[in-house]
Amino acid sequence: MNRILTVIVNNHAGVLNRITGLFLRRGFNIQSITVGTTEVEDQSRMTIVIDADDPAVVEQVIKQLYKQIDVLKVTDITDMPMVARELALIRVNSPLSTRSEVTTLIEPFRASIIDVGRESVTIQATGHPDKIEALIALLRPYGIKELARTGVTAFTRDTEKVAEISRFNKVRAL
Repeated sequence: MNRILTVIVNNHAGVLNRITGLFLRRGFNIQSITVGTTEVEDQSRMTIVIDADDPAVVEQVIKQLYKQIDVLKVTDITDMPMVARELALIRVNSPLSTRSEVTTLIEPFRASIIDVGRESVTIQATGHPDKIEALIALLRPYGIKELARTGVTAFTRDTEKVAEISRFNKVRAL
């Protein structure tokens, strides 16, 4: 089972290398990792997806991450309400004879064609990783020439804020 960890770290040179080195030394496989700056200056958020069925293994990973000097906060958000997205760029064989077919096929996924060539189109798709997988499966018969995926980026939903808005709307309705 894939587990999604968010890790807040100090934004210094070498932090990513130390974090991935920890996974390497412990023999944990990283399914995907994304890193970017946060709303706080000098901090970055890492979203790490690992394949771990055993809760004890996940707990061990979290403890090991906390031992790293630049790690500020680690959260396993797998079972929490969250927003998770991935970006995929897919170059597909698409001569003029199949172009309208491909265009129709990607519409339900809210994907878009961002580049057109003589024999191919490049498609941009964002969404939940399962949605990306489904789109890729549908495009395979056309011939995927290139595929690039960002990996999952995620954080928890603001459930307190959602509950507060819901209560406000109920009071307003009365």
